[in-house]
Amino acid sequence: MIRSAKIGRRTRELYEKRDRSLDHSGVPQLPPAQWAKGMVGKYYRPLKSQISFRIDNDVLAWLKSKGQGRLSRTNAILRDHDDIA
Repeated sequence: MIRSAKIGRRTRELYEKRDRSLDHSGVPQLPPAQWAKGMVGKYYRPLKSQISFRIDNDVLAWLKSKGQGRLSRTNAILRDHDDIA
């Protein structure tokens, strides 16, 4: 799941209030506009666990009817249901 990074109001406020007298020559700071171009999760792959669970036949048939990737689709549905991502 790839999504764009969102810069919140609080992050922008803290960026503007940063101590500009500090020497950051070794580690340049990126402005919020640059961070907004970033992607969250592009190179991240969560660890997986193999499990077994029972599912109603009609639900399984629906998942299979959507084509390949039913396990990934099931995982995405579970993630979206409770906003755990």
